[in-house]
Amino acid sequence: MNQKIRIKILNILKDKNPNPIIELNFKSPFELLISTLLSAQSTDIIVNKVTQKLYQEANTPEKFLKLGLNNIKKYIKPIGLYNIKALNIIKTCHMLLEKYDGKIPENRIALETLPGIGKKTANIILNIVFNQSTIAVDTHVFRVCNRTRFATGKNVIQVENKLLKVVPKSFKKNCHMWLVFHGRYTCKARIPKCNLCIINHLCASNTSYYKI
Repeated sequence: MNQKIRIKILNILKDKNPNPIIELNFKSPFELLISTLLSAQSTDIIVNKVTQKLYQEANTPEKFLKLGLNNIKKYIKPIGLYNIKALNIIKTCHMLLEKYDGKIPENRIALETLPGIGKKTANIILNIVFNQSTIAVDTHVFRVCNRTRFATGKNVIQVENKLLKVVPKSFKKNCHMWLVFHGRYTCKARIPKCNLCIINHLCASNTSYYKI
């Protein structure tokens, strides 16, 4: 795909949603960190249902530690891998208090040392909390980028590196959310809604059904 087509795609997605907002509900950087950790192999809808009650009981590292591992498990049980995620939450809360005075570090390396926090989550935190031009690549972004040939790659790292190279600076801040929403609601995994796709005429696949 040439750069002119990429710019057209970005402008179309921007016109549809000029100021995209993440669908995870949160009231603080810490809540976003926990919600993003919980969202791995789950959906934002399920995470929001769980955290609506969870954050009423605990919304700081101190309160999570006071709540305890077993109680955290009870709250997040509807979410996949809840046992591992509960343990990671406890470990992360300890590290935040011991190393960062309970605050979220504004540093990729530091973020990725937190248990349960990988590259994608770190990118989301840096982008939303600290206003950095990072581009997180999840399954939706990976799928859209490969189907359209916007930024191809065999894995998320390759796609992210390609995106960072080809996406102009003025689009980078919101690029992740545009691609996420397009993949979540239009360019779906099994049956993409190509007939409703606003960038179908620019898509390299341009078919009614295509599965990566």
